[in-house]
Amino acid sequence: MTHPSLTGKALVANAFHAPDCGAVEFLPDVAIFIDADGRIEKVSHDIPENAVRLPKGQYLLPGLVDLHVHAPQFPQLGSALDAPLEDWLQIYTFPLEAKYSDTTFAAEVYGALIDHMLRCGTTTTLHFATIHLPATRILADICITKGQRALIGKVAMDHPDTCPDYYRDANADTAVAETRALIDYINTHPENAAGRVMPVITPRFVPACTDACLHGLGQLAAETGTRIQTHVSESDWEHSHVRDRMGMSDTEALDHFGLLRDHTVLAHANFLSGRDMELIATRNGGIAHCPWSNIYFANAVFPLREALARGVQVGLGTDISGGPIGTIWEAARMSVAVSRMLDSGTDPARAPQDRGRAGSRIDIATAFHLATRGGAKALGLDVGTFQPGMRFDAIAIDPAAPAGQIISHGNPPPLQMLEKIIYGATKANIASVWSDGVQRVRA
Repeated sequence: MTHPSLTGKALVANAFHAPDCGAVEFLPDVAIFIDADGRIEKVSHDIPENAVRLPKGQYLLPGLVDLHVHAPQFPQLGSALDAPLEDWLQIYTFPLEAKYSDTTFAAEVYGALIDHMLRCGTTTTLHFATIHLPATRILADICITKGQRALIGKVAMDHPDTCPDYYRDANADTAVAETRALIDYINTHPENAAGRVMPVITPRFVPACTDACLHGLGQLAAETGTRIQTHVSESDWEHSHVRDRMGMSDTEALDHFGLLRDHTVLAHANFLSGRDMELIATRNGGIAHCPWSNIYFANAVFPLREALARGVQVGLGTDISGGPIGTIWEAARMSVAVSRMLDSGTDPARAPQDRGRAGSRIDIATAFHLATRGGAKALGLDVGTFQPGMRFDAIAIDPAAPAGQIISHGNPPPLQMLEKIIYGATKANIASVWSDGVQRVRA
């Protein structure tokens, strides 16, 4: 059974969502009314006769939100993870990203990536592209055509000491001018009137950019109101590099250049101080927590629970390809696991009471929120829940799909079923995917 466009209709389903961090709501046999523009009008238990119903046994979840993806790195996903960050960039990643001067190559990879992400249930993504404006325009075109809600940035990186001659912006003026050109291209795209695809100003990170570049991008953000994404305090090397160069923390440096603003998303953030976290919260910025790639490049666990307690908006990122995963399902699972590691510690030679940071654990309910509404709030987007006024971005899960890996016997209680979905869902379990009420994927 397939579900064509749901705009102007009502969908009846057993649904889960998590509007607030740490609390899951189960909505049994509920009708979600979707208007002609793909926005939720109302949620009710009054079922109209002409409603569309999910097949028996399927569950409806909000579409997943991925706050950190390097779109051009998709070809090396699951490989090239044997070097520290500063070497990984030079040995593997910059040579790969340089290939996107070839627009045919770019179109092939980007098309495959967006198909993969939608098929996995990721309806909203924050994309780093490359320094190449034509290829980045192609990524925007593909997201518009295929229906992924996306924020897309041309990477700015012009520092001659940290970026190779063959892969960097010619100068700060070029980096800013081409970023402006991408903003104009996406905002005036004739097929993007609904604004489902948005531009995002994207300094790669402070070490890759000159002061002039950072200053120019900050001015551009203030002028245009465009969102910002970058990396912050990802590794000991990056964190120390910025401190040595700027005489301040990575977070403070971004703020100094006007790059820490409303809905700025900072990837990783492993080595933030309490003062850094409070500054991010004050500026209404957010953090893309990437638990898998932090294992490979941070040698530390992001103190998620502390960040939440300090009022920082947090969502999840796959960081394709800084970790070996390609789905937010896997990021959600690992976010729970690493929080337990931080809480209880990992060194068996230490006494239990000296081994970890108590109070750091999160549960599945929190991970589910981060994977949906948490990421959306960090971006300032009206997705991630089934509430009136929200865009209808959603996925239908079939736990009984023959090729899936969700193990469920009998009729488990609803919250146990959600736990099984989050721990076990694969592409095979995803029966349908919608954005703005339009079906983008079906089994």
